[in-house]
Amino acid sequence: MDQQLPKTDLSRFNNDWFDEGASKFKWLLWFMANGLFVNTPLNPFNALRIFVLRAFGAKIGKGVILKHRVNVKFPWNLEIGDHCWIGEAVWIENQGKVTIGNNCCLSQGVVMMTGNHNYKKVTFDLIVKPIVLEDGVWLGAGSMVTQGVTCFSHSVLGVAAVASFDLEPYTIYAGNPCQILRKRVMEAE
Repeated sequence: MDQQLPKTDLSRFNNDWFDEGASKFKWLLWFMANGLFVNTPLNPFNALRIFVLRAFGAKIGKGVILKHRVNVKFPWNLEIGDHCWIGEAVWIENQGKVTIGNNCCLSQGVVMMTGNHNYKKVTFDLIVKPIVLEDGVWLGAGSMVTQGVTCFSHSVLGVAAVASFDLEPYTIYAGNPCQILRKRVMEAE
């Protein structure tokens, strides 16, 4: 019976339609700059990491803290608002656009993936959809946000949780797949 079912054939995979948004030369330069200045524990300078990302097209607001060992696939597809914290070892796999609003916190080890594969096709086609984090979103350590997800204003994704659907505003989620825990209640000063 197994012989009659279709099988994945990665030799037929073709993502020629995908535009990386930059020349091969620029992508190669970014690959080296990322390894030397951004995705390394050897650069203690936040300002240098931000400068390098901006030089390759990232739009980064004021007051952003970008810890070391952050990995950004395509900086020209990244927009970060003001006063955001991006923790150690955050991985932004952004074949598609990633937009991060103001006052967002991405704790250490967060993974954001705008790309995935179509498991229904034997050719395992690439699927790319943007990710949006609205203002005040907090992604807990080791959490993951998948393609096409919007985390609405001040939503929280708990430690090691996985978001594969939109997160409601002022709501706290946990688990894999994530589920609503409760509303986020914030105290005014």
